[in-house]
Amino acid sequence: MQTNLLFGIHCHQPVDNFDKVVYEIIEKSYKPFFEILKDYPQFKCSVHFSGWLFEFIKNNEKELFNLIKKLSPQIEFFTGGYYEPILASIPSHDRVAQISKLSNFIVENFNQKPRGLWLTERIWDDSIIDDLKKCEIDYVIVDDYHLIASGFNKNELNGYFLTENSNNQIALFPINKDLRYIIPFATVENSINKLKEFANEEGKNAAIIFDDGEKFGVWPKTYEKVYEKKWLKNFFEKCIEDETINVTTYSEFFDKNKAISLSYLPTVSYHEMGEWSTLPNISKDYLDLIHEHSDREYLIRGGIWKNFFIKYNESNWIHKRALELSKVENQNEQFKDFLYRTQCNDVLWHGVFGGIYLPNLRDNAYKYIIKCENLLDIKSGYTKSDINMDSYEEYKFYTPELITIIDPKMGGQIVEFDIRKREFNLQNTLTRYHETYHSKIKRVEENSDEVLDKKESDEEIATIHNDNLLATSEDIELFSDWYIKKSAIDHITDRGFTRAEFKSCTFQEYGDFANQPFEVVETTQNSIKLKRDGGIYRISKKDTTLTKTFTFENRKIHSNINIQTDEISVMRYLLEFNFHFQDYEILTVNGHNIGESLHFENSQLTILDQSLNKTITFHFDQCIEMYVYPVKSVSQSESGVDYTIQGIAFGFAKDFSTQLDLKYTIEVQ
Repeated sequence: MQTNLLFGIHCHQPVDNFDKVVYEIIEKSYKPFFEILKDYPQFKCSVHFSGWLFEFIKNNEKELFNLIKKLSPQIEFFTGGYYEPILASIPSHDRVAQISKLSNFIVENFNQKPRGLWLTERIWDDSIIDDLKKCEIDYVIVDDYHLIASGFNKNELNGYFLTENSNNQIALFPINKDLRYIIPFATVENSINKLKEFANEEGKNAAIIFDDGEKFGVWPKTYEKVYEKKWLKNFFEKCIEDETINVTTYSEFFDKNKAISLSYLPTVSYHEMGEWSTLPNISKDYLDLIHEHSDREYLIRGGIWKNFFIKYNESNWIHKRALELSKVENQNEQFKDFLYRTQCNDVLWHGVFGGIYLPNLRDNAYKYIIKCENLLDIKSGYTKSDINMDSYEEYKFYTPELITIIDPKMGGQIVEFDIRKREFNLQNTLTRYHETYHSKIKRVEENSDEVLDKKESDEEIATIHNDNLLATSEDIELFSDWYIKKSAIDHITDRGFTRAEFKSCTFQEYGDFANQPFEVVETTQNSIKLKRDGGIYRISKKDTTLTKTFTFENRKIHSNINIQTDEISVMRYLLEFNFHFQDYEILTVNGHNIGESLHFENSQLTILDQSLNKTITFHFDQCIEMYVYPVKSVSQSESGVDYTIQGIAFGFAKDFSTQLDLKYTIEVQ
């Protein structure tokens, strides 16, 4: 009786993550892991690092890089997309280029040609098979759930399967979910016993585990368990000592064994991803169903990864901007590198990690989008195309200092506002979405000893994949927005409008302009005029036309707003802008720090952003009321609950009856 243990770790950090975060992970996870591995040359290990992270370690942690190099005889290196994209979400030519870039790095630095590929987030789609074969890949890491979702018996997945597309064949190694959940969270004894369950008389069964390297040191409580209490050292020793466990590599197992079966997979990822990517309107139904019928998970699939482009407008916009740039002809090497960096997956989705909720990840994506734009060297003028693939054209205006994109379908909003030299998108805001897990959040006192069903012991710790309540000591406010929070949003409300209602997005909306399509009436090389024939619905619909123009001049945007309506009551027009900044601690608005909210009556509003060294000024042609508040999101993360400032909302209000004329200028200095 023998078990073949195929053990691998996948190491990745979002592109250009904070240096202090990367260094901490290196110190707490990667470095101690390989230092222990070197003491056990008999323990064969498979390793995947995303290319940019490997490059970072090579340039900044030479001791660790040289150690990995020294250990290469006992390591099998896996390739993948260099900047860790979801392969099925990027164009074919970019897919091949990113995989080839990492494979070449491995060959050059470790003298090993990778045969296996780490599939980012195990997002499978048949469309990638042909490109994998172009890159000379023999096998790919997936999850057991991939095969279970196809109808295979979960107890008969102890090896590899084959699949094909247009006469190209690839092997699939399914990670065992039970092993993924207990290593390194359970005791060494329980982990070894679990491995032995895979043994058979022929010794051809494989216990397959390939999971995040960060769970060995930086996931909650793992550093103490894995290193201080010597879990990893003891695990390596027990695996080597036990004659029923054969620690081997994927390549050795692949060469010595035949496939279990031919298989065909749906578009799918691991089980949790199906939950996270389920669309909001059915997510509760899905969770109820899966809890009632957990023994039939093969019949109950959640969403697919690309649903995140539907769930989060901001995710879709970043993704589609990258696709737009990928179509640029005659790309030089610098452009390609910037483009590939924008394709990093982390910013595009949200599960138990922050993802799209993390402003710095979005900043990094936009930094490289703007770098690509600047390389195109377009100084002025405009282009129009359906960037976000919603059948409406968006209008992109260039000046030497700014790039501004207008979306006529979405209320004629400004959806991107780039400061070119700073490579920063002021419009990198996030709408406050309702998340299913919001109902699990519980307020506890700071330093509370309250334990929320952790089910931990001295020797076992909880994985981050659980249904525990989410504890926070902050006084959070859970608000949801019914429209996408970008800029130049046109609201029509009444004189009872309050700051509190603006902040909670509960004010009465009488118009149909905030999120409905506008007609593009006229464009020039530096201007656009939009119009919507809509209504004010106070008692009954009163025909209302709202016309707005934008004119772009180097550092300025000039705008005129005109409203003509049959409604004779006094209404309140509210122009809403939402801007994102790097550091809210040193940001001032009309000389005031941002607290919970601000209120002014003035014709000018000045934002001083010391982190960007920029001053942004709104000039109005008349005195208006101004409302300001920080937009905060509530999201879960591996450490609990994150309460994050996503931007600052600015409301500019003016009463009117039957008609309104308002002019303003935004200037970035």
